[in-house]
Amino acid sequence: MADTATTIPGDEMRKATQQTAGKAVLEHVNVTTSAARETAQLMVEVFGWSIGWEGPAKSGGRTIHVGTGGTYVALYTPPEGLTAAAGEGQPNHVGVCVNNLSATETKVRAAGYEPYAHADYFPGRRFYFRDKGGVEFEVVSYD
Repeated sequence: MADTATTIPGDEMRKATQQTAGKAVLEHVNVTTSAARETAQLMVEVFGWSIGWEGPAKSGGRTIHVGTGGTYVALYTPPEGLTAAAGEGQPNHVGVCVNNLSATETKVRAAGYEPYAHADYFPGRRFYFRDKGGVEFEVVSYD
């Protein structure tokens, strides 16, 4: 598959950092997964995100960037036979903030995933689910 890009890299993040008066802004989280294509599609369907770029990555792997504006999750798939531990340095989970927690949970279930660890504590309500590639998502709402 050829490399793809649908936005001009950096434009949205440049705007975001200008608006934060010198504070750093989270740009992306990079997650190692064996199911990048499935996870990307899940994020598109459940969260309404889009694929901004995909192409070659370090050590001969491939990466898909999925998100909105300047923020995204980089879904990294290492090449077969890579001797380094694939999970080493992997984030604990990916946190996603939504406006309607119940509607999002319905979409997660419809996509075939089982939400768990529902909680309501400061600063919002939340649940978790794990995708087919082992990535854990925390979905939170501050409504």
